[in-house]
Amino acid sequence: MPTIRQIVLGLVLAAGVLAPGQVLADRPPSPQERSRIETMLRNEGFIRWGKIEFDDEEDIWEVDNAHASDGHRYDLRLHPDTLEIITREPY
Repeated sequence: MPTIRQIVLGLVLAAGVLAPGQVLADRPPSPQERSRIETMLRNEGFIRWGKIEFDDEEDIWEVDNAHASDGHRYDLRLHPDTLEIITREPY
């Protein structure tokens, strides 16, 4: 029969294994964040885009498959506060 010490150690180890994946998971924007990001995208000449999510590991917004008005498509990375486009990689 396991001792209380073994049980506690097991729980601590299990929490250490599960927590990093949960803490570093990407998350969707809140309605207010989405509104700000979409306004910025329109102002920058994008007409539609795919998934928007915040990468907690890199502390950056990611926008997939953003269609520019000139027909080009990009994956974008945005500054978390200013929403300035940091990288614009062809899709």
